[in-house]
Amino acid sequence: MLKGKCVVLGVTGSIAAYKIANLASALVKLGADVNVIMTKNATNFINPITFETLTSNKCLVDTFDRDFKFNVEHVALAKRADIFMVAPASANVIGKMAHGIADDMLTTTILAAKCKKLVSPAMNTNMFTNPIVQDNLEILKKYGFEIIQPASGYLACGDTGAGKMPEPEVLLQYILREIAFDHDLEGKKVMITAGPTQEAIDPVRYISNHSTGKMGYAIARAAMLRGAEVTLVSGPVAIQPPMFVDVVNIKSAAEMAEAVKSRAGEMDIIIKSAAVADYRPATVAAEKIKKKDGEASSIELERTEDILSYLGANKKPGQFICGFSMETENMLENSKAKLKKKNVDMIVANNLRTAGAGFGTDTNVVTLITAEDAHELPIMSKDDVAQVILDEIVK
Repeated sequence: MLKGKCVVLGVTGSIAAYKIANLASALVKLGADVNVIMTKNATNFINPITFETLTSNKCLVDTFDRDFKFNVEHVALAKRADIFMVAPASANVIGKMAHGIADDMLTTTILAAKCKKLVSPAMNTNMFTNPIVQDNLEILKKYGFEIIQPASGYLACGDTGAGKMPEPEVLLQYILREIAFDHDLEGKKVMITAGPTQEAIDPVRYISNHSTGKMGYAIARAAMLRGAEVTLVSGPVAIQPPMFVDVVNIKSAAEMAEAVKSRAGEMDIIIKSAAVADYRPATVAAEKIKKKDGEASSIELERTEDILSYLGANKKPGQFICGFSMETENMLENSKAKLKKKNVDMIVANNLRTAGAGFGTDTNVVTLITAEDAHELPIMSKDDVAQVILDEIVK
């Protein structure tokens, strides 16, 4: 995912410095060329050898280190960097960066870098909320730095409050958002629906399906990584939504219809991957329905609104609409008919009976159907399927 990308990590004197070893390791596993620069104070919290072992690159501390290969190291690294993250960022180094003070390898290199710069403050909560530190952070924002807001919690000093560095996985997501993929969806608004709906029978029971939302969530994350402004309309699922995505939680098909219809007009791309119930109980009991021995029971059903048909009938010029089709037989014929009937641009079809496809799996086997073509993909992860779907839409 990050092959060929140069990531520079600046580590300052904070107890959270040890956590950056996990971030460096994760970046290396994704193929990045990771270079770590430490302040002298940071070496009191974690040994540079740790980073050198994880990254296979020399960990830089001393500006005047003569062990370099024919380049002025801070300039050479600044030129190669695709992204520069300072984490943890102490109040001291934040102040230096804000005012152009370059008195060590970290501050010298970041001032010479033209790439995206991320800063993750980590310090005592009273230091973080100090107006001087806040003013310095505002100055960094003015000059194009992105500030990652610290988490709140119990701090190493014993205080509780804001100032805690986010976990390495969170920091990784900030880096991936910037450099994992080309931002070919920059400036586009994308809405994705995902998961099942629940149609109430009574206060206890409901009608639903086996959708887990994995496919829709993968598409939402992929679109975000490609620069889109993403809205995810989600039924009840048991997975965490991707970061940097606007999540609208719903339960019923009626709630999903309302959420989609109220936002559809401003969207450039709409991908309907949710498994929306086609039917719901005609009436919902106010109290739990009690069973009666020896008596059968039935539920009268009524149709839910066809959201995809509404979108096709009200499509604005230039808008791309993609639907999903889950079948158990005659997949190609049924999906082609759906494409035409619903007036949409693409249908992503799969067969529940195909091994590796369907609900709850981490893989999928899909066919991308447009008016001109039907292209069957091999079995692949849902993350990879999401990228191929977006490739087709961008095309």
